Amino acid sequence: MSNMRLSMTMGALLAGSLALPPAAMAQPMAAQQYITVRSEPIGASTKLGGTVEPLKEVSFAAQAPGRISFIAGVEGDYHPKDTVLVSLNDDSLKAKWRAAYAEFVNAEAGVGDAKVQYTREIYSGSAMESENTGMAIPKMFDRYMTRPFSDMIGADNPKVARWANVRSQGARIQQAQARLEQARAALQELRASLRDTKSIAPFDGVIVRKHIEVGDTVQPGMPLLEFADTRNLQIKVDVPARLMPGVKQGMSIPAKLDVGDAQIETRVAQIFPMADPQRHTVTVKLAVPPNVPGGPGMYAEVSIPDVTSPVEQLPVIPKTAVLWRGSLPAVTVLGSSGQPELRMIRLGGFVNNNAVSVLSGLSPGDRILANAVAAPTGVWNPAAQAAQ
Repeated sequence: MSNMRLSMTMGALLAGSLALPPAAMAQPMAAQQYITVRSEPIGASTKLGGTVEPLKEVSFAAQAPGRISFIAGVEGDYHPKDTVLVSLNDDSLKAKWRAAYAEFVNAEAGVGDAKVQYTREIYSGSAMESENTGMAIPKMFDRYMTRPFSDMIGADNPKVARWANVRSQGARIQQAQARLEQARAALQELRASLRDTKSIAPFDGVIVRKHIEVGDTVQPGMPLLEFADTRNLQIKVDVPARLMPGVKQGMSIPAKLDVGDAQIETRVAQIFPMADPQRHTVTVKLAVPPNVPGGPGMYAEVSIPDVTSPVEQLPVIPKTAVLWRGSLPAVTVLGSSGQPELRMIRLGGFVNNNAVSVLSGLSPGDRILANAVAAPTGVWNPAAQAAQ
């Protein structure tokens, strides 16, 4: 008696699970399109767990000591490229920059003065020689009497003295230019320090984590915030080394996201060149199509092909033919009597974006309804199910 009651309960549950929706029952017969199940060679695959990650992600850390004066927003706020995300108080650095700029102006003026003095030495001699006091008689007496007489008795060498004066003025130019470069380097260093007081978005994205608040005092190396491009996602999965022969750059790999069991087709975007020496796995990154449900940090299940397993001939049907009632997949089969019947099936993996393989419940040559939404009224036939 208890077995009969249990059988009746299970039958009622199955009948309730496989009942077609009222909208589907109202579809006219003309809208129904039956197709013949075909088979394709399907290789074995291994399901691996992966993690959804942003395509681009950057972590900002403090480059200079200071106090936080500005934060662009909170977690989840979107900001375009070149937006200032975090800013430190820079009053002291600006004061140092103004002082360094004044030194730069002085050094620049010193270079100009040194060049003028060098030109004067070349064309007019020393400052004493160029003075025209005394109706030029002292200058003339010094040039035509004193210097030749000193050279004649060996007390002085006018040519060497002249060369020494010119060389001294040239050295003054070099020294002035060195001071100018030193002042310019100090300005560049302060400009870099001022730039380090601001964290600027390198691409369009959102703030995913914030470690500071306005008014906090930070030191170099302290984390500020994390910024990521969450519109473009990828799946990171660690693939065992034995499965790597079946993974190639650019190939398509089916995956299932942990949000509504969304089935998507990914593309191998990057294969790391070296396996983990402890885990003996290779990191593979899969590009995710745009506008998929879910976000960074969520779980994903990836089907990696196993080339070491034999290839099987399995029935392949369109995804649109699968009717889901709860967690049970079923299809509408055209029975031998010409009446539609519901048949439970066991699904395999994705063959492409539009088709899935069937492990049990169907055989090649069966006629099934191509669109589950247009399913007519049907009943579950346990005898036909058991014959499969």
